[in-house]
Amino acid sequence: MVARAYRMLGWSVLVPFYGDRNGLPVEVFVERTYGINPHEAAKTPEGREKFLALCKNHLDSVEKEFIATLRALGCSFEYWREGTDSEEYRRITQATFIELWNRGLIYEAERPVIWCPRCRTALAEAEVEYKDEEAELYYIKFPVKDGGEVIIATTRPELLGACLVLAYNPNDSRYKHLKGRKAIVPIYEHEVEIIEHSYVDPSFGTGVMMICSYGDQTDVRIIRELGLKPRIIIDAEGKMSDNILKGLPVKDARKKIVEMLKEQGYLVKVEKIRRSVPTCWRCGTPLEFIHMREYFLKQLEFKDVMKRIASEVKFLPEEHRAKLLNWIDSISMDWPISRSRYYATEVPVWRCTKCGAILVPPPGKYYRPWKEPAPWDKCPVCGAPREQLVGETKVFDTWFDSSISVLYAAGITKYPHVFKLYVEGKAKALRPQGYDIIRTWLYYSLLRVYQLYNKIAFDYVRVSGMGLDEKGEAMHKSKGNVILPEPYIEKYGADAFRFWSAIAARLGSDYRFSEQLIKTGALFVTKLINIARFVSSFPEISSIDKLYPLDMAVLQRLNNIIDAVKKGYEEMDFFEPAQTLYHFVWDVFANHYLEMVKPRIYNSSNRYSEWEQRSAFYTLHTVLKTVLLLLAPIMPFVTDYIWRKMYKKSSIHLELFPDKVPLPSEAAELEKHLDIVISVNHGIWKFKKERNMRLSEPLKATLYLPLELEPFAKDIADLHKVERIEFGKPQKHAIEIAKNCYLVVEEQS
Repeated sequence: MVARAYRMLGWSVLVPFYGDRNGLPVEVFVERTYGINPHEAAKTPEGREKFLALCKNHLDSVEKEFIATLRALGCSFEYWREGTDSEEYRRITQATFIELWNRGLIYEAERPVIWCPRCRTALAEAEVEYKDEEAELYYIKFPVKDGGEVIIATTRPELLGACLVLAYNPNDSRYKHLKGRKAIVPIYEHEVEIIEHSYVDPSFGTGVMMICSYGDQTDVRIIRELGLKPRIIIDAEGKMSDNILKGLPVKDARKKIVEMLKEQGYLVKVEKIRRSVPTCWRCGTPLEFIHMREYFLKQLEFKDVMKRIASEVKFLPEEHRAKLLNWIDSISMDWPISRSRYYATEVPVWRCTKCGAILVPPPGKYYRPWKEPAPWDKCPVCGAPREQLVGETKVFDTWFDSSISVLYAAGITKYPHVFKLYVEGKAKALRPQGYDIIRTWLYYSLLRVYQLYNKIAFDYVRVSGMGLDEKGEAMHKSKGNVILPEPYIEKYGADAFRFWSAIAARLGSDYRFSEQLIKTGALFVTKLINIARFVSSFPEISSIDKLYPLDMAVLQRLNNIIDAVKKGYEEMDFFEPAQTLYHFVWDVFANHYLEMVKPRIYNSSNRYSEWEQRSAFYTLHTVLKTVLLLLAPIMPFVTDYIWRKMYKKSSIHLELFPDKVPLPSEAAELEKHLDIVISVNHGIWKFKKERNMRLSEPLKATLYLPLELEPFAKDIADLHKVERIEFGKPQKHAIEIAKNCYLVVEEQS
């Protein structure tokens, strides 16, 4: 809809569609569908190739269905078959890595990373989802060297073996006597110092915290800040590696250590609490913090500039800007961009086994280091033969690929002239996305484009809400409440489905699925066709010298609609245009104007002159053409069908939005009274229905109207077949049918 609207606003618009085909979801699907362990399969190049082929085949079928659905919905895009798993896209991704590596913005290091034991890969902070759950808080007694004891509270007793220090808040007077003393870790019996640290919350547990490697981000920060040497006791498979709990999964290890603490008298008590558990955004597995050697992209030193960029981008709606700024503030580590997975862009690195040098090739081609020989005859550093240059097996985080999507979409390979305009700031870029990936897709895109081109990636960020089911719940396969569009498109048509999506919610808000709104859209399509059929019965008049008062009022209302709809489209919010056009077409034009204009158009009583008829013909076609043009981005099929049938052989989508209709100055004053005219019509119809009269039945009554409705009196009288019209207030008893509008009814025979 944005693409169609902006074309009709006069912009040249490039909207590529290509599949975002990297990442963990497809791997998880193939694992579960085929019962394959990718880590085992990938131990040989042949096994890895087979696994990758299964992933690709699945994505091919999904993309085929996806494209068919988008086309059935009338989506306007240029289909690029080379998605994010194509050699073309991956070559660009690798080129950006090589550029940033050479500039020192990417480095390799061994440090604590957020780790998913099930997926067996590192995650970025932005990929962590927190789940609230009930847990146990264990109160554990630590002997203090040289006498005494101190009690700590922890939800992770299995990490006792990784305990490095105990800490309390400097403002907590209860523990001042312990500062600098040493405690003995239960079961493991190694000594740890007792220190003061401002991170400790005195109100949690006993106010004494066990700092271990690693329970959470706080542990990571404190250990890094104090320069402590970590003890890593959880391995990449989520199993314990210390001597006491070796080989046990974390949950089993927790049970065992609790039993041992209880038996040896160290367990004081256990409380139930609610806690927020970090989990993998894809599989839901609880995460661990372990040491791994990964590639990192610097981001901590860019926090200030990223906050400036976040403040300069135009957010639609504005309310979502805060989510990005809050996320930037919360970042506490550089971005680990490498993953121990497979269906993604390979890290283009070889390592010399002789001298240990990390070798990065020149950009320009797509590299597969796990499969291909190194692109050097010998090590450029020490001269070791090619056989001693070993290719990297890791791939990039999917967001490392997705974060350069704007460069690809702007035509970095396909349309260099467009890409040049983009880099120079002469072409505007839009990021449309949901609010759930502000901290990932949006943030990483802004970071990467700034690092690569020293520019802001987007002029506009359009943030939509989440699609909910009819009960207002998020759709998930596990809930069984996922709603597929195809049956509804088949039943009601694409325009009806699009109408629902436009009118379901304001931009930025969650939107509920509503079959009733889709039905409303389908009825609207029928109404438009019926209106068009009626209007097509009369000649189209392109210009006119004189306009009838009712026509002026309706055309002035139309001009107001043009302004409101264009403003909505410019702000990329389709709720307002959909609402405005629907109510104007149905509640004003169809229900009132068309009924009021029929006596004048047919002129069976010869009460109207030729110019008054011509004014009606002009108004009918002007309103219909304008409505079709304004509705085209939302309902492209029915508008194009009517347009080609009645006005041009070429598509309506090649047109621009209409300008306002030139009108005499009195039109604005006449339009102000249009709603009163509508209320009079409603009042008389209600009066007749209550008395079981046909709406076309003559009404032996005098209708008293305020003087300002005098220009519409003839139309009202003809529509309702009212015997007389007077102006002012009646002297005798009357029925008020609208504000200051009265009926004085004669005795009916």
